[in-house]
Amino acid sequence: MTLLELPSEILREICTPVLETERLILRAPRLGDAKAVAKLANDRRIAENTARIPHPYGIADAKQYIAWAHETQSETAFLITLGDDTVIGACGVGQVEGEKPEIGYWIGVRYWDKGFATEAARAVIDYAFDRFDYDALHSSARVTNPASRRVLEKCGFQWTGAGLSRSRALASSVPVDRFRLDRGLWASLKSWGKTKRVA
Repeated sequence: MTLLELPSEILREICTPVLETERLILRAPRLGDAKAVAKLANDRRIAENTARIPHPYGIADAKQYIAWAHETQSETAFLITLGDDTVIGACGVGQVEGEKPEIGYWIGVRYWDKGFATEAARAVIDYAFDRFDYDALHSSARVTNPASRRVLEKCGFQWTGAGLSRSRALASSVPVDRFRLDRGLWASLKSWGKTKRVA
């Protein structure tokens, strides 16, 4: 069997690196993760603070997300796992044509307030700047989500203004704070972590 004959899920998993931090492993999502992803993401508090997650969120939604993660060429999606492979959230980075490169993340509610979002975001930021020639990364946080704002600020993102973003869960636009991290600032902050690429 050649690489071209491999199923797309396996091929994408081979192409997506595994990132390891002090407490976390970030890897490509697998079909077998659908139940865990659905269980975590089917929480209104998560859906309302993200742009893309619908509510309610079932196994079919998780399977659709996993299929998308293996098909998309414009974004790299990671599941955030603990050392024992327990799925605790997701993080990704990418640039849709004509848009600015952007990072996004979510963590299951039972794993909030433990620093996991910051740790995962830093790993994906390092990956993005090491792998791509982005001048800057962008992100946004709902104005009602100060925890996400703190994650971005701890990663060096600077506030650039307010705006509106579409929320799939709410089927409307919501006010957000917009942030930007320049490559130069990232380079000066890079000593923050012990991220290593395993594969």
